[in-house]
Amino acid sequence: MNFPSKLVENAVEQLSSLPGIGRRSALRLVLHMLKKDKLAVEQFGDSFIQLINRISYCTKCYSISDAELCEVCANPKRDKQTICVVEDIRVMMAIENTMQYKGVYHILGGLISPMDGIGPNDIRVEELINKIENENVQEIIFALSTTMEGDTTNYYLFRRLKDSGIKISSIARGIAIGDELEYTDEITLGTAISSRMPYSE
Repeated sequence: MNFPSKLVENAVEQLSSLPGIGRRSALRLVLHMLKKDKLAVEQFGDSFIQLINRISYCTKCYSISDAELCEVCANPKRDKQTICVVEDIRVMMAIENTMQYKGVYHILGGLISPMDGIGPNDIRVEELINKIENENVQEIIFALSTTMEGDTTNYYLFRRLKDSGIKISSIARGIAIGDELEYTDEITLGTAISSRMPYSE
């Protein structure tokens, strides 16, 4: 693809590095931005600079946050004794959109995957264990994708927590095996979180 300007080419290269955006789509977006008001484009770019420089992570659940605590953890109406364990912020957002869950979260930051060289020490397992040992936690809900990696992580966490005396449950398998939770419709996901069941070997 030939470009009339190195500036355009550089912008296309940057945009096409994003997932799901090819070079043609990137070029279309760049040409669209050139038609917009200069101030609007500057605000667009500045929003990403602010994102990188000012974003922080919740000290409780590790969600993306604008403050020390995210809105969920800072909400006094949330049930702090129930922790829903999720892989990442996308799954947390999907569950929140169902408006069926009233507890708090723990974001692992990944799943155990020996094939990819990801072990328990590479995700926030110990942080979860410390939280359970030091706080009045009554129930842990496993809300991980129904994939081999998700089930491996579920089982590992269960083995670590089964003697803790707390209730351990897993979201109901109303979701097809192999599905990613972030792509599950809100009704199915809401039903799954509401009809969770005890986790067992």
